[in-house]
Amino acid sequence: MWRFREQLNYYEKLRRSLYEVLRDALERRLMKISLIDSFYKHQEQNVEYSFPDKSELKPGSKRMEKESELFNTFIVIFHEDVVNPKLKNYIRFFPENSVVKKNLDYFPSFTLYKQFKKNIRYFDNPKFLDLVEELLNVDYALLIQRDPSLKKRNRYSLTHFHVKIDWPIADAAEDLAKWLRYIQTSLYENGDRYARILQNKLFEYYGCHHSVGGRRTAGLIAAQLLRKLDYISTVFVSSSESRAMYKYSERGVSKFFLVQLTERQALALAERQQMTVEKFKDLYLYPAEGFHIGMTEASYRYTPHSKPPEDGKLRRVKPAYNWLKLWDEYLHPKIEAFEAKPIPYKWVYSAE
Repeated sequence: MWRFREQLNYYEKLRRSLYEVLRDALERRLMKISLIDSFYKHQEQNVEYSFPDKSELKPGSKRMEKESELFNTFIVIFHEDVVNPKLKNYIRFFPENSVVKKNLDYFPSFTLYKQFKKNIRYFDNPKFLDLVEELLNVDYALLIQRDPSLKKRNRYSLTHFHVKIDWPIADAAEDLAKWLRYIQTSLYENGDRYARILQNKLFEYYGCHHSVGGRRTAGLIAAQLLRKLDYISTVFVSSSESRAMYKYSERGVSKFFLVQLTERQALALAERQQMTVEKFKDLYLYPAEGFHIGMTEASYRYTPHSKPPEDGKLRRVKPAYNWLKLWDEYLHPKIEAFEAKPIPYKWVYSAE
């Protein structure tokens, strides 16, 4: 289980600070790729973009939509330390899928191939995020972790691409249920029905319905597996079916998605922020035909039923009780608006 900042030594705290700064930069770029770029791809192809419905963002939602090939999908794993080689049976990263030039030779559409040098895969290289974006087109996941070749320095590197997640759902559910004290030894110790409930609750814990597709399943399985390690991890999942980007981290679950805003709504938000509507649009909204779009985040927290009991005693799962609750909602500034802050924007349960 990962450690809180207060449990770290001085050097580990420095590394945690570096990790969080780099994670912020990665998150901004992935938000753009997942949401903004996908929206404008639909616009260019004259295909209607399906915005998420409010009901889809509420905990326990079962609603599903048809996938679109125009939506940019991916899984990116960002680990604070070096992923333990013991996990290679479940998060499959090997020399054959490491980010080196000879492995990238198999992808003729890789435009950075001629420019590829070893240092481009390091986070401090100006072209690092371009490399990440290019390799998102290769299926499965990308793995970013601390450079294992350096012992006394903290440098993060995109070490592997085409990373498969291969941990059984039953094992992941058992791992979570033990931690939450719903079982003691085995997922099936209380029968098949109880085991199915716990597997369904695993998906709910990560903000999904148990019927979701493979990419979101792989992402939440990876997040659960990485909880076993001593350092924090963040898993970003961009899903075409949900038209959203999921973020799993030590802070919990977040979903990033686009919302439509009318001129009237933009004016009301601008007035609330005590700025002109022109400045508000410039900082927060992207133009579309007849409306504006904004990037929104719904942040979720865990209920007492999805936290370990204070007394440490075994307990029975209650299927009807939610494991997640909506905590905060924000309208994020445009990617290039570095001086602007996210602003509170209650949308999911609003009457609009």
